[in-house]
Amino acid sequence: MLHTAESGDSEKDFPGRELLSIGQVSERTGVARSALHYYEDIGLIASMRTAGNQRRYPRHLLRRISLISVGSKLGIPLSDIKRALAPVPMGKIPEERDWLRATEEWKKVLEARRRAIEELEDRLMGCIGCGCLSMQACSLLNPEDQLAREGVGARRLEAPADAGEQSM
Repeated sequence: MLHTAESGDSEKDFPGRELLSIGQVSERTGVARSALHYYEDIGLIASMRTAGNQRRYPRHLLRRISLISVGSKLGIPLSDIKRALAPVPMGKIPEERDWLRATEEWKKVLEARRRAIEELEDRLMGCIGCGCLSMQACSLLNPEDQLAREGVGARRLEAPADAGEQSM
Protein backbone atom coordinates (compact mmCIF):
# COMPACT_ATOMS: atom_id res chain seq x y z
CA MET A 1 0.00 0.00 0.00
CA LEU A 2 1.24 3.49 -0.71
CA HIS A 3 1.89 5.66 2.28
CA THR A 4 0.13 8.93 2.92
CA ALA A 5 2.27 11.87 1.89
CA GLU A 6 3.58 13.86 4.82
CA SER A 7 3.30 17.61 5.00
CA GLY A 8 5.83 19.16 2.65
CA ASP A 9 6.14 16.09 0.40
CA SER A 10 5.72 16.84 -3.27
CA GLU A 11 6.15 15.13 -6.62
CA LYS A 12 9.88 15.87 -6.52
CA ASP A 13 10.12 13.76 -3.33
CA PHE A 14 9.01 10.70 -5.31
CA PRO A 15 11.67 10.30 -8.02
CA GLY A 16 10.57 8.36 -11.07
CA ARG A 17 6.92 8.71 -10.09
CA GLU A 18 4.80 11.39 -11.63
CA LEU A 19 1.78 11.86 -9.41
CA LEU A 20 -1.63 12.46 -10.97
CA SER A 21 -4.77 13.94 -9.47
CA ILE A 22 -7.94 11.88 -9.36
CA GLY A 23 -9.35 14.04 -12.16
CA GLN A 24 -6.33 13.34 -14.36
CA VAL A 25 -6.55 9.60 -13.69
CA SER A 26 -10.28 9.62 -14.41
CA GLU A 27 -9.73 11.49 -17.67
CA ARG A 28 -6.88 9.20 -18.79
CA THR A 29 -8.62 5.91 -17.94
CA GLY A 30 -12.29 6.78 -18.49
CA VAL A 31 -13.05 5.49 -14.99
CA ALA A 32 -15.37 7.63 -12.87
CA ARG A 33 -13.95 9.29 -9.77
CA SER A 34 -16.46 7.45 -7.62
CA ALA A 35 -15.23 4.14 -9.04
CA LEU A 36 -11.62 5.13 -8.28
CA HIS A 37 -12.64 5.89 -4.70
CA TYR A 38 -14.33 2.50 -4.50
CA TYR A 39 -11.34 0.68 -6.00
CA GLU A 40 -9.18 2.33 -3.37
CA ASP A 41 -11.61 1.42 -0.56
CA ILE A 42 -11.45 -2.28 -1.51
CA GLY A 43 -7.68 -2.31 -2.02
CA LEU A 44 -7.49 -2.59 -5.81
CA ILE A 45 -5.50 0.66 -6.05
CA ALA A 46 -3.79 3.03 -3.64
CA SER A 47 -3.12 6.75 -3.52
CA MET A 48 -0.92 9.17 -1.66
CA ARG A 49 -2.26 12.29 0.03
CA THR A 50 -1.00 15.82 -0.32
CA ALA A 51 -0.65 18.19 2.62
CA GLY A 52 -4.11 19.45 1.62
CA ASN A 53 -5.45 15.85 1.84
CA GLN A 54 -5.94 15.53 -1.93
CA ARG A 55 -5.42 12.13 -3.52
CA ARG A 56 -2.46 11.63 -5.84
CA TYR A 57 -1.90 8.49 -7.87
CA PRO A 58 1.45 7.34 -9.28
CA ARG A 59 1.34 7.27 -13.09
CA HIS A 60 2.22 3.56 -13.11
CA LEU A 61 -1.24 2.76 -11.68
CA LEU A 62 -2.86 3.80 -14.99
CA ARG A 63 -2.18 0.35 -16.48
CA ARG A 64 -3.57 -1.37 -13.40
CA ILE A 65 -6.72 0.79 -13.44
CA SER A 66 -7.20 0.11 -17.16
CA LEU A 67 -6.98 -3.65 -16.56
CA ILE A 68 -9.50 -3.36 -13.72
CA SER A 69 -11.82 -1.46 -16.05
CA VAL A 70 -11.51 -4.03 -18.85
CA GLY A 71 -12.05 -6.95 -16.49
CA SER A 72 -15.05 -5.26 -14.94
CA LYS A 73 -16.59 -4.61 -18.38
CA LEU A 74 -16.16 -8.32 -19.15
CA GLY A 75 -18.16 -9.11 -16.01
CA ILE A 76 -15.25 -10.47 -13.98
CA PRO A 77 -15.87 -9.93 -10.26
CA LEU A 78 -13.59 -7.35 -8.65
CA SER A 79 -12.48 -9.97 -6.12
CA ASP A 80 -11.12 -12.11 -8.98
CA ILE A 81 -9.45 -9.08 -10.55
CA LYS A 82 -7.86 -8.24 -7.21
CA ARG A 83 -6.46 -11.77 -6.87
CA ALA A 84 -5.13 -11.69 -10.43
CA LEU A 85 -3.39 -8.34 -9.88
CA ALA A 86 -2.02 -9.23 -6.43
CA PRO A 87 1.51 -9.94 -7.78
CA VAL A 88 1.74 -6.38 -9.18
CA PRO A 89 3.01 -3.93 -6.55
CA MET A 90 1.23 -0.62 -6.10
CA GLY A 91 3.93 1.19 -4.12
CA LYS A 92 6.59 1.03 -6.81
CA ILE A 93 6.84 0.82 -10.57
CA PRO A 94 6.11 -2.82 -11.45
CA GLU A 95 8.81 -4.81 -13.18
CA GLU A 96 8.29 -7.16 -16.10
CA ARG A 97 8.39 -10.21 -13.80
CA ASP A 98 5.55 -8.72 -11.72
CA TRP A 99 3.38 -8.42 -14.83
CA LEU A 100 4.32 -11.94 -15.94
CA ARG A 101 3.15 -13.37 -12.60
CA ALA A 102 -0.06 -11.38 -12.87
CA THR A 103 -0.55 -12.64 -16.42
CA GLU A 104 -0.56 -16.22 -15.15
CA GLU A 105 -3.21 -15.37 -12.56
CA TRP A 106 -5.19 -13.37 -15.12
CA LYS A 107 -5.17 -16.38 -17.48
CA LYS A 108 -6.68 -18.53 -14.71
CA VAL A 109 -9.45 -16.00 -14.16
CA LEU A 110 -10.21 -15.74 -17.88
CA GLU A 111 -10.12 -19.51 -18.34
CA ALA A 112 -12.63 -19.99 -15.52
CA ARG A 113 -14.83 -17.33 -17.12
CA ARG A 114 -14.58 -19.03 -20.53
CA ARG A 115 -15.55 -22.41 -19.02
CA ALA A 116 -18.57 -20.84 -17.30
CA ILE A 117 -19.74 -19.26 -20.57
CA GLU A 118 -19.33 -22.55 -22.45
CA GLU A 119 -21.28 -24.40 -19.76
CA LEU A 120 -24.06 -21.82 -19.97
CA GLU A 121 -24.12 -22.16 -23.75
CA ASP A 122 -24.36 -25.96 -23.49
CA ARG A 123 -27.20 -25.74 -20.96
CA LEU A 124 -29.10 -23.19 -23.03
CA MET A 125 -28.73 -25.31 -26.16
CA GLY A 126 -29.99 -28.34 -24.22
CA CYS A 127 -33.00 -26.42 -22.97
CA ILE A 128 -33.83 -25.01 -26.38
CA GLY A 129 -33.43 -28.48 -27.89
CA CYS A 130 -35.83 -29.97 -25.33
CA GLY A 131 -38.71 -27.92 -26.64
CA CYS A 132 -40.68 -27.62 -23.39
CA LEU A 133 -39.55 -23.98 -22.97
CA SER A 134 -40.39 -24.05 -19.27
CA MET A 135 -37.66 -23.71 -16.66
CA GLN A 136 -40.25 -24.48 -13.96
CA ALA A 137 -41.67 -27.62 -15.52
CA CYS A 138 -38.53 -28.89 -17.27
CA SER A 139 -38.11 -32.47 -16.11
CA LEU A 140 -34.57 -32.59 -17.45
CA LEU A 141 -32.98 -29.40 -16.07
CA ASN A 142 -35.27 -28.50 -13.18
CA PRO A 143 -37.46 -31.42 -12.12
CA GLU A 144 -40.25 -30.38 -9.76
CA ASP A 145 -38.88 -26.81 -9.74
CA GLN A 146 -35.97 -27.77 -7.44
CA LEU A 147 -34.15 -24.53 -8.18
CA ALA A 148 -36.88 -22.47 -6.50
CA ARG A 149 -35.82 -23.99 -3.16
CA GLU A 150 -32.28 -22.63 -3.66
CA GLY A 151 -33.41 -19.03 -3.85
CA VAL A 152 -34.44 -16.35 -6.29
CA GLY A 153 -32.69 -15.36 -9.50
CA ALA A 154 -30.80 -17.22 -12.15
CA ARG A 155 -29.62 -20.12 -9.98
CA ARG A 156 -27.79 -21.93 -12.76
CA LEU A 157 -25.80 -18.83 -13.70
CA GLU A 158 -24.47 -18.30 -10.21
CA ALA A 159 -21.38 -20.36 -9.43
CA PRO A 160 -21.13 -21.94 -5.99
CA ALA A 161 -19.03 -19.84 -3.59
CA ASP A 162 -16.22 -22.39 -3.46
CA ALA A 163 -16.04 -22.80 -7.27
CA GLY A 164 -14.43 -19.37 -7.66
CA GLU A 165 -11.81 -20.31 -5.07
CA GLN A 166 -10.93 -23.50 -6.95
CA SER A 167 -10.30 -21.61 -10.18
CA MET A 168 -7.47 -19.56 -8.71
